[in-house]
Amino acid sequence: MAKNLVYDIHDKPKFNQMLVFAFQQLLAIMAATIAVPAIVGNGMSISAALFGAGVGTIVYQLFTKFRSPVFLGSSFAFIGSMCAAFAGAASMSLGYIGLILGAAFAGLVYVVLAIIVKFVGVGWINKLMPAAVIGPTVALIGLSLASAAVKDVFSYGPQDSNGSFIMTANIWVSLICALVTLFVVVLCSTYGSQKIKLIPFIIGVLAGYAVALLFTVIGYSIGNDALKVIDFAPFTALVSDGVTLKTFFSVPEFTFLEAFKGIKDFDVNYLVTVAVAYIPVAFVVFAEHIADHKNLSSIIDKDLLEDPGLHRTLLGDGIGSAVGAVFGGCPNTTYGESVGCVAITRNASVATITTTAVMAVLISFISPFIAFLDSIPGCVMGGVCVTLYGFIAVSGLKMIQKVDLENSANLFTVSVILICGIGGMAIAIGKVTITNIACALILGIITNIVLNKSKKNKK
Repeated sequence: MAKNLVYDIHDKPKFNQMLVFAFQQLLAIMAATIAVPAIVGNGMSISAALFGAGVGTIVYQLFTKFRSPVFLGSSFAFIGSMCAAFAGAASMSLGYIGLILGAAFAGLVYVVLAIIVKFVGVGWINKLMPAAVIGPTVALIGLSLASAAVKDVFSYGPQDSNGSFIMTANIWVSLICALVTLFVVVLCSTYGSQKIKLIPFIIGVLAGYAVALLFTVIGYSIGNDALKVIDFAPFTALVSDGVTLKTFFSVPEFTFLEAFKGIKDFDVNYLVTVAVAYIPVAFVVFAEHIADHKNLSSIIDKDLLEDPGLHRTLLGDGIGSAVGAVFGGCPNTTYGESVGCVAITRNASVATITTTAVMAVLISFISPFIAFLDSIPGCVMGGVCVTLYGFIAVSGLKMIQKVDLENSANLFTVSVILICGIGGMAIAIGKVTITNIACALILGIITNIVLNKSKKNKK
């Protein structure tokens, strides 16, 4: 077992404890997983996306032989591709077919890459992406999410011309809820007992939710909208006459059910449109896949690219994405929030991750629970995300510590990646968007190769 872990990969906590740990993982990945279908719109189901993420994670665990402790959630990288699938469709139902085919194309890219890695090995990847490249890239993944966490803290309140948040009454309330959540998580993780240190996010979210609920009750009592932090709309939608629950169990609106209706509108031209929208993005996400697994490897002190092997993680990610999209429409990806949760709680139990996946599948059918998760205020999740994204950034910085920055080649490689990434260097080529992380990584790789090749030539 790695010295810094409470539960190693193969450890299995007691069943009742594992349920609590799994729920914590679910809270960590929830906001982002359900945000993707909400952003894409077009009638996509949040509960179906949650179901798809759970199934996709189970598929991933099967391919990796239950040796990689990470949850797969809806990928933000494919949002543009998903929107393109709907934009190029003759009908809404055909758009749903596009979601499934697109994820299948992305999965196929991963399968091809996995076959190449299987026969060629991962040595070339380690040479192409040494610590001087992977370290700042991992840090960048966390840093690039920083603005999203801060905006959640302030609940996307008004900003002045300089980008500073204008502190209105409701923004102050959001900030208080976020800070309560943040400091409860931090204090539990730092000073709590061993049991408390394993569930800081659950305690933090419940504390933040309790404060938000208090403000909301006061807001309704005195008629002050600024204090109404919690939106009860997800709950009111469940009752028919203000009292009677419409349904407790509800089958998610799975993507494949709607897709069947669009078969009559299908044509070859649309297939090409979907392929062009998804395939290039899959190659971009491949680089992020490696960075995520390098980061997780450093946390659990075990090289996942060697065991279970990059070919297995790629197959699990690709096939998991395709299967998940059949149900939820969203291609999946390894989640930084999940990695951050593992790092902070020091619980790398794959059994916990698998239980989280099963829990996601089951919860997607329970309407009141989906409503509760949907009602958690953004400011509360913002408080949690400050710690999660921060740990991802710090994990990358730890990798940089091992790099000799007195070496000019390393120094410039790290500099190029951080500045281009933090500066937001993203490129749109037609319908394909190369994210700032991918651009920074590509430039970092090129810089590292050029400088080290020049050094060899001088010798």
